[in-house]
Amino acid sequence: MTVIWANSGDSHLLEPEGLFAERMPAELASRMPRSEKDPDGQWETIHIDGESFRRRLPSKPLRDEAEGLSADERAPGAFDPELRLKDLDSEGIWAELIYPSISIWNASLKDPELLKAGVQVLNDWIVEFQSHSPRFVCTAHVPLLRIEDAVAEVARAAEMGFKAVFMPVEPPPGMPGFNREDWEPLWQVLESTGLVIGVHIGTEAHDASTYNGQYHRGPGGAVMNYFETTFGGQRMAAQLITSGVLDRHPNLRVIVSEGGATWGPFLADRMDEGYAQHASAVRPKLSKRPSSYLYDQVYASFQHDRSAVAAHTAMGWNNVMWGSDYPHVEGTFGHTQATLRSLFDGVDETARRRILLGAFEELFPHVPAPPNEVAA
Repeated sequence: MTVIWANSGDSHLLEPEGLFAERMPAELASRMPRSEKDPDGQWETIHIDGESFRRRLPSKPLRDEAEGLSADERAPGAFDPELRLKDLDSEGIWAELIYPSISIWNASLKDPELLKAGVQVLNDWIVEFQSHSPRFVCTAHVPLLRIEDAVAEVARAAEMGFKAVFMPVEPPPGMPGFNREDWEPLWQVLESTGLVIGVHIGTEAHDASTYNGQYHRGPGGAVMNYFETTFGGQRMAAQLITSGVLDRHPNLRVIVSEGGATWGPFLADRMDEGYAQHASAVRPKLSKRPSSYLYDQVYASFQHDRSAVAAHTAMGWNNVMWGSDYPHVEGTFGHTQATLRSLFDGVDETARRRILLGAFEELFPHVPAPPNEVAA
């Protein structure tokens, strides 16, 4: 057997627990998002600026229980960049687009000064992490409670060496929608710096005082909650297209991570139909059909989805890429090669390389090429 090398369009950092305490004044640090896990590891409490909520943690997939892997054994390099590279080598993962973990909850902060200070601390630490290897493509945080702060931090991130930014699927409560002209300065600086917009699903802002960690309860609730997280990324992609953002900024590139890929061709068809059949009501008028922007400027990563390969091979979407979700428990660590073989055995070599390596290389051409496939 040979190693199948793949780039990951969806991976995560695990932020050090003491990061804010070490680098921010105590009063501010205590208000930043943090997690307290129950001793049994089944629940955690998320604290956000004086408010908190509890949620159930993902359990180990059955395949890991069969293999006897503990949580720590799943990803020994989760907190250590050098050990992480060893994990990646053992899995056949070359480069990664890396999102945050606990600091995804920054979207729920309500104080713009706190958010600005916290984001600067995070980005300073994240770029230190990224410096360990050109295989790490880390996403910079963007403080979205004031548009001028967002613009300034994107410019700073580009100067620091970031190649991508992390954005939630919708703006914070009280801010205008991403389809509004208010955000034009942000799109301008993102296009001028060449930073890729990384949109991770499940990043809607939540009011910690009322959030219960789920949309549905009762029979089927767990699966319903899981699949509904995908819709936010699709809505944001459609919003950037139909509002004319990608028309005005043809060099902007967007990746929607961890939300599958089969939705892309469906969304393209649906937008085109709406644009044509309801033309009298459509504003703004675009230079091309909506589907053209999706196929040219929007990318998507998937993990285990059997249908996602067909979004490229059968439905013609070039911008499909795979992602590992390392080091999260629902990711592929420990069985990456088996997952890739189940998805790509029998797939045309050109299509396989495009999904596993080429689409990622298109977004991040600075990343060195992986080694040739070698004997496992």
